[in-house]
Amino acid sequence: MTHRAPLPFAKWHGLGNDFIVLDPRAHGVRCTPALARAAGDRHFGVGFDQLVEILPGEAGEDGVTPDAALVFWNSDGSISGACGNATRCVAAKLLEETGKDALTLRTAFGLLRARVEDGQVAVNMGAPAFDWQDVPLSEPADTASLPLPGAPGAASMGNPHCVFWVEDAEALDPAAEGPQWETHPLFPQKTNVEFIEVKAPDRIRMRVWERGTGVTLACGSGACAAVAAGARRGLHDRRVTVDLDGGSLLIDWREDGIWMAGPTAHVFDAVFTPAFLEKAEAGTARP
Repeated sequence: MTHRAPLPFAKWHGLGNDFIVLDPRAHGVRCTPALARAAGDRHFGVGFDQLVEILPGEAGEDGVTPDAALVFWNSDGSISGACGNATRCVAAKLLEETGKDALTLRTAFGLLRARVEDGQVAVNMGAPAFDWQDVPLSEPADTASLPLPGAPGAASMGNPHCVFWVEDAEALDPAAEGPQWETHPLFPQKTNVEFIEVKAPDRIRMRVWERGTGVTLACGSGACAAVAAGARRGLHDRRVTVDLDGGSLLIDWREDGIWMAGPTAHVFDAVFTPAFLEKAEAGTARP
């Protein structure tokens, strides 16, 4: 990245799951691993759970030309295949900009549909994948009950998830429990880790450790994976309110995919200075 002008960005969040939104459609500048790492530092940069780029929608092999394409970055500079709350935030931005009632967004996981339902932005995150090769796992295993302590479930929502069921989610420390499972050899691409307490057939409590980021206040794809894994085991219904540290999401596993609805917030617009961008690419943004 060579850029000698201020680089615009926006800060959004969904339930405290916070994002930087870059729009290369407007300024032509793409993110890099170095910029993601520098901007993701909450003390020497801006801080985010994920950074999302909005790219022009191009026709895919399915013949569909979406309204836009999205690329997700973790704060360690790695790419994430999916981010549900970031998708909802971008959908909210584009729905407002275009005046449309619904739109389509292309991600690495596929084509996602978004619309407003009951005053909140809802996104169809697609169908969960349970085959061990799709999660992926490093070896064949029953993804409904993995051969790990606690017999967690596994699913992919475009990114891997490992779902543990616990008696008391409030008593659990995701920062202490999450890292050992994120990097477990069973997950060759690492994994997101969800800890679930079933409160009722239509309500669960969730804590989360996100791959490449750490503890977050919410995780949209994780909520979808957790509901899918739990419903698959008969622990609760397919339409469930998920209470996260930052608020609640409504997850509805329908015939056409898993719909996720919840609030979004546009916090501010700002720019990265040329000096910060130069230091970011040189790896010297943090003294």
